Amino acid sequence: MNNNIFHILVVDDDDRIKSLVREYLEENRFLVSTATDANDAKKKLEIIKFDILILDIMMPGESGLSLTKYIKKNNPTPIILLTAKGETEDRIRGLELGADDYLGKPFEPKELLLRIKNILNKTKLHTLPEKIYVGKIVINLKKSNIEINNKVKKINPQEKKILEKMLGTPGKVFSRHDIGKIINISKERTIDVVITRLRQKIETNPKYPKYLQTIRGSGYVLWVE
Repeated sequence: MNNNIFHILVVDDDDRIKSLVREYLEENRFLVSTATDANDAKKKLEIIKFDILILDIMMPGESGLSLTKYIKKNNPTPIILLTAKGETEDRIRGLELGADDYLGKPFEPKELLLRIKNILNKTKLHTLPEKIYVGKIVINLKKSNIEINNKVKKINPQEKKILEKMLGTPGKVFSRHDIGKIINISKERTIDVVITRLRQKIETNPKYPKYLQTIRGSGYVLWVE
């Protein structure tokens, strides 16, 4: 996880659950808003951009399933559904409507937290800004280029995928195996060549890299100032 403060909307008519979830998530540095029903949630969605929505399926009036269908028509925000244990049909229907995960009641707050973090780890790449500044280097993922010393260098699809992953978790060490899974390559020598070429584009002095560094025996890491 990075240092961003993520904003979560919890929609449930059970005040006890709303309070429990809110308290636990706020203790873990999330910003939390709550809504009592679908209409209340829709009003908040009109004025606030949330990072994740947590919806109870069984609510008075419009159900969580109906609300999920409404939201997913034009809103890509990830959704976690809260379901009664054993309600298999509801879980399947929710996933069919576009929900990203579900959790049966009663649940441990820590499990909800882990599910939230898993979703954020998968989706935060899509929230990366168009331009990312690494020292004096400007990386434009949308245009697939790097600007360094007033020169623009194109990056290929493999290099773009690697940068997306590494920029999403700066300071994390990626093993050759990790890099291989990102670009669908298994040969370590080929992976090293790909990283070397990317380093030549991102570093002013590739022989003494400042940002895309090799961690001996572990892999590669991207440092962002």
